Amino acid sequence: MKFIKSLYIHKQLYIYLAVASVCFLLSYWMPTLFSIAWIVTIIIAVLLLVDLLLLYQPKNALQARRILPDKFSNSDNNPVPITITNKYGFKTYIDVIDELPVQFQKRDFLYQTTLNPNENHDFDYLVRPVDRGEYYFGHLNIFVSSILKIVKRRYQFQNQQMVMVYPSIIQMQKYDFLAISNSLTEFGLKKIRRIGNTSEFEQIKEYVQGDDFRTVNWKATAKRAQLMVNQYQDEKSQPIYSIIDTGRIMKMPFNGLKLLDYAINSTLAFSNVALKKHDKVGMISFSKKIESFLPAIQKLTYLNRILENLYNIDTQFNDSDFGLLYAQLKRKVTHRSLLLLYTNFEHISALKRQMPYLQAISKKHMLVVVLFENTELDTILNENAEDLQSIYHKTIAEKFAFEKRLMVKELQKHGIQSILTAPENLTVNTINKYLEIKARGLL
Repeated sequence: MKFIKSLYIHKQLYIYLAVASVCFLLSYWMPTLFSIAWIVTIIIAVLLLVDLLLLYQPKNALQARRILPDKFSNSDNNPVPITITNKYGFKTYIDVIDELPVQFQKRDFLYQTTLNPNENHDFDYLVRPVDRGEYYFGHLNIFVSSILKIVKRRYQFQNQQMVMVYPSIIQMQKYDFLAISNSLTEFGLKKIRRIGNTSEFEQIKEYVQGDDFRTVNWKATAKRAQLMVNQYQDEKSQPIYSIIDTGRIMKMPFNGLKLLDYAINSTLAFSNVALKKHDKVGMISFSKKIESFLPAIQKLTYLNRILENLYNIDTQFNDSDFGLLYAQLKRKVTHRSLLLLYTNFEHISALKRQMPYLQAISKKHMLVVVLFENTELDTILNENAEDLQSIYHKTIAEKFAFEKRLMVKELQKHGIQSILTAPENLTVNTINKYLEIKARGLL
């Protein structure tokens, strides 16, 4: 039974059989072809037997392994390496069909190669998950055929391998350098000009070229008979919270990824940068209730706990209760903190309903409201309206885009900081805002 399940007919065998069938058919009119047809049939049968012996006589003449990490990074291209070892004593033709997790909805995976005797072959392919959770890989199927190409033998390896898909760890590592430098234009990160000294005194040191003359310490200079300057460092240990709205509005998808997942990926990358800047980092998620609350703590190991909480967050089908969020902040967050609120409003009226709570929060804390641009409208906005229906669509799209800009103005009018960003630029813009607030000493 195992032999039958592993045996597959190569498509070239059908070509051979078709040739024999044509010979038998033509022999009705040309009798001399009848003998040739039988000779062809016998040759095919012999080749079939030889091919079976070549492929099945060695028991485990081919080995393959799929190398999976413990975690995949959500929304990123994750490599899946595969290594194949050919122990046959002849050149083989290989077809690789990997059974990918059902979440990818990909049923046409095929990789083909040829292997010489005793050759190792390594390759990898990329997968891009767009949902967090458990992903199960099925069998790694390897189909082997010899140079005769009569039949194929199927080998199966590593069924039911599971990988956990976590928030974007790759993105977090990508922006890790921001803990050291405030600017890197390669990734579109703007340079932050420092306004005044919003720093703590660190030490007095000798003047070196490039130091600000305004920091010269004249008393120390007089004592040492050489220029001495005060050195400052950014104020540390400031509490910073990422607040994620998990209401129904955050289910909106862009490029296959929900707004919630964009917010989660940004929270992880931003928290890592803030911890490297020696600030305290916490997290809150809410909708109709407070789903998770992590107090602000300054420990690099705390990032693992944040990661585990982010992994378990999901959107709800309810409208979020901003009054409940205000009450939670008033009760649990007693020190002035930087609050990054990831939410979205599609209408100015929805923002105005929540404005009293946002104002109340901003009186005690530094509140930054993160809003998302509807990039799906860009196609409509950029195309020419050539008929009446297109004019209606473009007018409505322009109204939505205008309301987004109006929301930013409304927040500014009440002294609330905001970020209006395309979902794919969320992490960069969030980190930029954080660096700007630190440089300007607004917290």
